Amino acid sequence: MTGRHDDTPHTGSAHHPALFGIALDPLTMDETVRRCLEAVRRGEQMEIGMVNAAKLVNMRRDPQLAAAVSGCDLVLADGQAVVWAGRVLGVRLPERVAGIDLFMRLLAAAEQADIPVYLLGARQQVLDLMLRRISEQFPALRVAGSRNGYFDDSEQGAVADAVAASGARMLFLGMTSPKKEIFTASFGKRTGADVVHGVGGSFDILAGVTKRAPHLWQRIGLEWFYRALQEPRRLGRRYLTTNTAFLLMTARELLRRTPSAGPSRGTGSANRSH
Repeated sequence: MTGRHDDTPHTGSAHHPALFGIALDPLTMDETVRRCLEAVRRGEQMEIGMVNAAKLVNMRRDPQLAAAVSGCDLVLADGQAVVWAGRVLGVRLPERVAGIDLFMRLLAAAEQADIPVYLLGARQQVLDLMLRRISEQFPALRVAGSRNGYFDDSEQGAVADAVAASGARMLFLGMTSPKKEIFTASFGKRTGADVVHGVGGSFDILAGVTKRAPHLWQRIGLEWFYRALQEPRRLGRRYLTTNTAFLLMTARELLRRTPSAGPSRGTGSANRSH
C-alpha cells in the first residue's frame, strides 16, 4: 500500500496533488471505501486524515497537527471549500469525501463483511446514545469495544492497547482536532486496527445531540454556517476567523502561481505504516 510518512508535510507528486503544501488523495467516496476494505482484507494499516478549511488554516499554525495529518496514508478533502479551492488553484479533487459519510459507509461495509469495529470518543452519555442508534441501524454490526474520549495523554498507550486487545479491524475516533490526529500519529499503529479514521463530531450527530445540515446546505458549502447557527457562541467567531483566513490563503496562493510555474515539488515519501 502506498502512502506517506516521515512526520513532515511534503508538497505532492503526480499521484498526490498538493494544496497549500499538503498532499491530498484525489479519490471519490466509492474509491475511498474500496481502499479501506482492501486494507482490511490484506491486513495492512491505513490511517485516514481529513482536511477542511479550518483544519488547513490550523495546520499552518500548528506544525504538530500538520505533520500528523500529512503522515496519514490517505488525506482527503472533508470540506466542500477545499474542493472549490482546488478547482481555483488547478488541483483536481473529484469530490468531497465527508468524514461522517465515510464513517457511515464503512459501518455498513463492516456489518456486511463481519468486520469488528471500535468506537472511541465523545462523552459517555453521547457514546451510549450513539451505540444504541448504531445497533438499530446496523443490527448485525460487530462492535468489538468502545470508550469515551475523555482520557489524559498519559493514558493514550493503555487506550491503544485496549483497542488492540479487542480485535477491532476498524477504529473510529470521535474526538476533536488536534487530539484525534495526534493520537493517530502516535498510537494508531499500536491499536492494531487496519483502518483508523478520525470522525470528529460525527458521534454527536449519530447520537442525535447535534443536527447535521440539510443536503442542500452541504452541497453549497454552508454546512459550517448551519453548525454555527446551532452553537453561535462557541462556533460563530471561530468559523468566521478560520474561513476568512482560508479565503486569504487561497487568494495569496492564486497570486503566487503563474502560468509558467512548474509542477509541485516533491515526489512523495513513505507512510506512517510502511
